[in-house]
Amino acid sequence: MGNVDLQCGLRLRGAQLAYQTYGELNARKDNVIVFPTFFGSQHPANEPMIGPGMALDPTRYFIIIPNLFGNGLSSSPSNTPEPYGRARFPRVTYYDNIGFQHRLVTEQFGVERIALVCGFSMGAQQTFHWGALYPDMVERIAPWCGSAKTARHNFVFLEGVKSALCADDAWQGGWYDSPPAKGLRAMSRVYAGWAPSQAFYREKVYLDLGFSSLEDYLITAWEGRYLQQDANNILAMVATWQAGDISDNPLYGGDFAKALGSIKARAFVMPSRTDQYFPPEDNEIEVSMMPNADLRVIETIWGHTGGGPGRNPADTAFIDAQLKELLAS
Repeated sequence: MGNVDLQCGLRLRGAQLAYQTYGELNARKDNVIVFPTFFGSQHPANEPMIGPGMALDPTRYFIIIPNLFGNGLSSSPSNTPEPYGRARFPRVTYYDNIGFQHRLVTEQFGVERIALVCGFSMGAQQTFHWGALYPDMVERIAPWCGSAKTARHNFVFLEGVKSALCADDAWQGGWYDSPPAKGLRAMSRVYAGWAPSQAFYREKVYLDLGFSSLEDYLITAWEGRYLQQDANNILAMVATWQAGDISDNPLYGGDFAKALGSIKARAFVMPSRTDQYFPPEDNEIEVSMMPNADLRVIETIWGHTGGGPGRNPADTAFIDAQLKELLAS
């Protein structure tokens, strides 16, 4: 992408946006779906929502998965050269990310209309931003388990994640020579208390998933996942998440109601009933200010994780059915 000026005021040189496409762009260039990535993930994590016969059918649609800045594939602390590598990596907002993705769609593929933007969690927050920042380009949006603005309670949850990670002496302010493993394990356990619901643990769903015990689940599913990731990358994505607000940009100047009211796209907003940091109540408020939106609640005890692509087959099927209905509208 060359040199890009960020919302924070810094210039990131030699910026790169990694992406994967599925299917073929048709002659009219009107079969495009943009499906951004979520926290701690790269494009393969979205693939369980893509397939013949599913809503995101690559035999019908041209599906673009752009990787979030900070996720280790697009420009991130772990792959950016000095002086902006590692702990010096600048804060990249959703406003920045969506601007880069818009460049990808228009400059690389010559696309002027997008049939659908959809996504889970941080992908949902990017979806809301697409609808607000490019209202004349996006025909439909489907954010699930995410919000148009990061709530205060959500912000505090992430403070716990950050603090647990950075408490490790090996963290060294982000200039570590070896991974801060104690911090990564600690933040994993903090995260594990928030992502599934209380009912998920009460019903011992983790046993149905093949784990031998609660401790096995925490070690394997949580510690095992985040120990594979770069700590600076994690914190870069957290910074993007915490600053999430579709109105915090020159277009809307902080007027959240105006930003929501400007979304022209037909919208299905899908919260998880038991999500502890993107609760349905926040989406209810947002939908009430959107001119063409429906609230479709995912009735699940999986909490936030119910929205993860392919995590729970019943929840994935529900989301897929809503996407099919939306695309048919």
